[in-house]
Amino acid sequence: MGELKLMKGNEAIAEAAIRDGADGYFGYPITPQSEVIEYLAAQQPEERTGMVLLQAESELASINMIYGAAGSGKKVMTSSSSPGVSLKQEGISYIAGAELPCLVLNVVRGGPGLGTIQPSQSDYFQSTKGGGHGDYHLIVLAPASVQEMYDFVELGFDLAFKYRNPAMILSDGAIGQMMEKVEIGEQKPRMTEQQIKEKYPWATTGKTPDRERNIITSLELDSAKMEKFNEKLVEKYRTIKENEVRYEEIQCEDADYLLVAYGTSSRICEKTVEMARQEGIKLGLLRPITLFPFPSQRLAEYAQKVKGIMSVEMSSGQMVEDVKLAVESRVQVEHYGRMGGIVPSAEEVLQALKQKFL
Repeated sequence: MGELKLMKGNEAIAEAAIRDGADGYFGYPITPQSEVIEYLAAQQPEERTGMVLLQAESELASINMIYGAAGSGKKVMTSSSSPGVSLKQEGISYIAGAELPCLVLNVVRGGPGLGTIQPSQSDYFQSTKGGGHGDYHLIVLAPASVQEMYDFVELGFDLAFKYRNPAMILSDGAIGQMMEKVEIGEQKPRMTEQQIKEKYPWATTGKTPDRERNIITSLELDSAKMEKFNEKLVEKYRTIKENEVRYEEIQCEDADYLLVAYGTSSRICEKTVEMARQEGIKLGLLRPITLFPFPSQRLAEYAQKVKGIMSVEMSSGQMVEDVKLAVESRVQVEHYGRMGGIVPSAEEVLQALKQKFL
């Protein structure tokens, strides 16, 4: 077992970035994720590993710094919260269009607009459906604990480089701020320039005599070529859907009814399942770990077995649309959610289930 530490979710993300051998972090403070950059500054990662830490002048500047660093094959990440992530969307679209790997953390707060600093899950559409302009997807991971905040940094980077695609960790203000024990892994070395050149031949590492220039751009003025490129992206996303779906099942084997929830909502729903079973209601929980790719096939299978499915979200109902698409009207699907930074209780969720199905 590795070293155990008591950490906030935001701190765990930051420590994980250093330990995973990240080359740089470029960000801008915003509540409730400011502890990420604060922790990094306190840790002085440039002395620990040589990792670059830079507070940019804005969210727009930070995401474009990510674009440049990712283009050179560096392992880089940024973080923000909902309004700040909205500002980054143009840059994220450019990065996806240039097929570059990077990691983006969104510690979601309630909206729309400036909204509140309390936790929410109302950025689901933005995160899973592209967010910016054009036909693209991010790989989206949804942690439900501080340990997963730590673990998903390595996983996010691995998937981003595997598919040359931006990855997002979609958290929320509750998980970002809560403290839990975390098992810390060993320090990984940062890659050398030579290792980057050998492993990532696409990177813009400088013209050498043995190869042509690498040109990274998302611009293509020939419509036929642009369509071919989009077809390539579609095929990449299809491969991701086939190979990278992750989810957790809790007491689903004999379930008559199924809750679907991620992140903070899934923690609440675990208690709801326990309470329901004490009352003789056979309730299960399917927790999507990847929101893109979404566990549609598994939900389609449950649609043949259960009497009803309820999507539980801290939003007006966003993930529920993917649940409905997955089950194709084969079973009743309902939604229960709280908005504006309100976190539902396990008792509320159980009462909603009874009202909608029983």
